[in-house]
Amino acid sequence: MKKFFIIFLILTFSSNTYAKKNTNTWDFPFYYYQKFKIEGSKDAYKFKSNLRKDSDVLKEIKNNKKTGLISYLLFEDNKIVIDESDIPKTTQGETIVDELLPSHSMGKSLVSYVLGHAICEGYISDINEKLTGWKLVKNTLFEDQVLIDLLNMKAGDQRYVGEKIKPQKDNILKKDQSVNVNTIPLETLLKKYFQNTKKSKAVYNYSALTTNVIMNYTIFKTGEDWEKLLNKIFNEHVKVKDNVYFYQTLKIKDGSKSKVCKSEAKYSNVWYQNNCDAVFDGIETGRYSFLANRYDYLRIAKTMMEDWHNDTCAGKYLKTIYENRIKKKDNVKEPDDVGLYTKSYGGQFHFDIYGIKKTRKIIGLSGYAGQQILIDLDNKRIIVVSSLFKNYDWKNIVHKKIKNIN
Repeated sequence: MKKFFIIFLILTFSSNTYAKKNTNTWDFPFYYYQKFKIEGSKDAYKFKSNLRKDSDVLKEIKNNKKTGLISYLLFEDNKIVIDESDIPKTTQGETIVDELLPSHSMGKSLVSYVLGHAICEGYISDINEKLTGWKLVKNTLFEDQVLIDLLNMKAGDQRYVGEKIKPQKDNILKKDQSVNVNTIPLETLLKKYFQNTKKSKAVYNYSALTTNVIMNYTIFKTGEDWEKLLNKIFNEHVKVKDNVYFYQTLKIKDGSKSKVCKSEAKYSNVWYQNNCDAVFDGIETGRYSFLANRYDYLRIAKTMMEDWHNDTCAGKYLKTIYENRIKKKDNVKEPDDVGLYTKSYGGQFHFDIYGIKKTRKIIGLSGYAGQQILIDLDNKRIIVVSSLFKNYDWKNIVHKKIKNIN
């Protein structure tokens, strides 16, 4: 039973973000891992409201012990029109700090947005830049890869990680069931498991590791300006109201044995038991896991929408990855998540929702346990959903609401 539970956790955080009716582990405890902190802006955008009650959303919120839904925002006509929440103070014994809500794999899209700004600032040439010369990926399948292939989850890594992985001898999960790509520094992971690996045929293979490679390449290219760039994006450009965070893979040291070591040990995480006191040099320890409150997620989505319409440099980046999106061809069509109910993927975003006209441009962000952001670019509408687990009526309160125009 214990072995099954370990495998479930690994598959959840390393590859498959979309398990149905999944249980939320609230990402990783706030005080256990180091983070890149971006402070809130003194000039944060102030939302206007014209609120209405929606019986479908209220039903899901009031019944959230079964549905998991704890926050729902609908933004249209430049106002918040539906605003419902029931955020607990703790979940699974962990304190929810300042109502910060985990992005889970929505953070993959935010990593892409950061990369776009890094291109705009001149740190990276464009989406066709190769990872050539980056020592972390030397002698691995990621060496000399082109950014757009990684952005589109076409890294050719399906022999080793991701949703298309099969029980082959090269499967890193089979070799070591303690592997979690979000809690092991990238350099350690690549040196131990990916030396002399070769790229396979480039096919869509959704993988957490691919995003962390993108993020850490951006950290590498920005160097000492990395946190300055994050501040410029989220504090100055988005103007978030409260602090937001990207997690790192590094634990917070707390004496000779940190709290995180004890926490991980109960899951029989062999890596942490053996490396609990390890100290890592350098800054390339980023992972896509992101924390923000519900309104700051909306501020981020609203800024993306404005970038698109104002044709800013970041907006041109979003248009470029949209134009370079690929067909998923994974035969997945489940109407309970924008990540599972879209035909295309581009630049770490989901596009072309089933049941909605192809001419409609809608950006989808999706995360484990039902986290969702949908940005209707044509009609300037946004839905932001946070949940403890994914058992709410997505088709009714997300798909239907974004499809139908009042």
